[in-house]
Amino acid sequence: MEMQMPTPGPEHEILAKMAGEWIGDETMFASAWCPEEKQSHGHLQTRVLDGFFVISDYEQKMADQITFRGHGVYSVDPESKEYLMYWFDSLGGAGGVARGHYEGNQLTFLNTSPMGHHRYRYTFGDASMRFEMAISQDGENWNDMMDARYCPA
Repeated sequence: MEMQMPTPGPEHEILAKMAGEWIGDETMFASAWCPEEKQSHGHLQTRVLDGFFVISDYEQKMADQITFRGHGVYSVDPESKEYLMYWFDSLGGAGGVARGHYEGNQLTFLNTSPMGHHRYRYTFGDASMRFEMAISQDGENWNDMMDARYCPA
């Protein structure tokens, strides 16, 4: 019996919406990581790996200085069909995985760490992508940390 090689499914097509080079303006809201509200500029480059994964490299700049870098790998759990986001960044933590779902035009990921609950939301437009990040101590009451609006570079 010949083994069938897996092929990307409709969930992977959602991830592919992230592919490309994106630039945009970002608002960092006052939080434990950012004592006062700040404006920044983001540059995100993503590529699709054989239809199964999206790999992203991110840079944030304030006053023409790189202030933050991140690397993400996005995929789909073949069993549960949940979306997965693996994230590593210049803050030097251990990295982590967030699990997500897609509804309407929004891809939302959630995870928990010693610092609380985290929500990452991507909203896809025709030629735009919005990214929102929020944190919560109880997983119910959320505080915005970042709101970014990107367009193709």
